[in-house]
Amino acid sequence: MRRLAEMRPGQKTSLFTSDLTVNEFLLVREAGFRPLGLVLGSSIYHVGFQRGQWSKNQELDRLSQAMYHARELAMSRMEAEADVLGADGIVAVRLEIEFKEFGTDLAEFVAVGTAVKAEEPGEWRNNTGKPFTSDLSGQDFWTLVQAGYAPLGMVMGTCVYHIAHQRFRQMVGNLGQNVEIPQYTEALYDARELAMSRMQAEAEQLEAEGIVGVQLLSLPHRWGGHTTEFFAIGTAVKPLRADHRIAKPQLVLPLTD
Repeated sequence: MRRLAEMRPGQKTSLFTSDLTVNEFLLVREAGFRPLGLVLGSSIYHVGFQRGQWSKNQELDRLSQAMYHARELAMSRMEAEADVLGADGIVAVRLEIEFKEFGTDLAEFVAVGTAVKAEEPGEWRNNTGKPFTSDLSGQDFWTLVQAGYAPLGMVMGTCVYHIAHQRFRQMVGNLGQNVEIPQYTEALYDARELAMSRMQAEAEQLEAEGIVGVQLLSLPHRWGGHTTEFFAIGTAVKPLRADHRIAKPQLVLPLTD
């Protein structure tokens, strides 16, 4: 808290820290935002165990809840640091997981990004009163704002799913054939759909117009070949104005070899 207080604008010792690249930093400034400091949130979480039935496709809801709650703890702590800095939002957020060697099933969930404040007053915080969060790069953030949109927050959905094993007779019957495995198709389709629908529900709570930069990831972690996490994440956005002007690309010819 002392470190963050010293970084607040107007302090004699204030300076900003950022993991933005030089180009991202300059474009964020061009978009009308000033970096305040690097903010982070962390949660070391024990992910419990839940057994799936051998021949049944099913969500492992206990594991889904654990993965979601741990990420939410990390995100909320990062947002709290941004609040201390008086930030309007956080850009270039990274959300990472690292399983630790000093404990079985212990994982650290880390959220880190650069807190920013608008040069001109405006309604940049979302409808929950929190600073906006965005995993867009500095270049994409600049393009979004220039085109008349604002980020509201990172939205996510997760689903840990057990994929049924093939029965022995079915496995033998498929040898040497090109054939779809229906239970595998249905399992992966269902798991992705659950993750996507949960992400969309979060965006609806923020009263967003849409979600950009969506990533749909399959993360096996340490659960074995028939259990995986499907994780959907993106940035919910809202329009700033009725008209949207998109800058036309310009041809640039370098004068070097």
